[in-house]
Amino acid sequence: MSKANLSLRSLESRVGEEVGVSPWVEMPQERIDLFARATEDFQWIHVDPQRAKDSPYGGTIAHGYLTLSMLPKLAESTFEFSDRKMGVNYGLNKVRFTAPVPAGSRIRGHFTLAGYEKIGGGVQVTWSVSVEREGGDKPVMVAEAIGRHFF
Repeated sequence: MSKANLSLRSLESRVGEEVGVSPWVEMPQERIDLFARATEDFQWIHVDPQRAKDSPYGGTIAHGYLTLSMLPKLAESTFEFSDRKMGVNYGLNKVRFTAPVPAGSRIRGHFTLAGYEKIGGGVQVTWSVSVEREGGDKPVMVAEAIGRHFF
């Protein structure tokens, strides 16, 4: 799956439309362990495969915040903006972790343009993002991600 090469200016007419779907991204135990070390969140359901076998999930699961932190990777592998000099994350709305992400599974993001606003030197876009797990029956995370992009 290749990146969509878009113009930020062309997005204005696409509010309400799904603009892109990311490639699948692996969520191995190693990534979960690295995130635990970086955040000092060593909850056993994330880092103790032996103990987690007896959990309702049957094994370790990714931190919800790890799934959230994958949004830049998912977006970056989905879009390329031909008229952007720089972009920054501006914030989030309505983040919910709706299903577990078992270690070893794969996730991908669906990006629907929920808002488009002109700002000085660029635009602010709000994406309604639904992250799914391969083989899952519902999203693992939903959020509104706000970015500011400058020309």
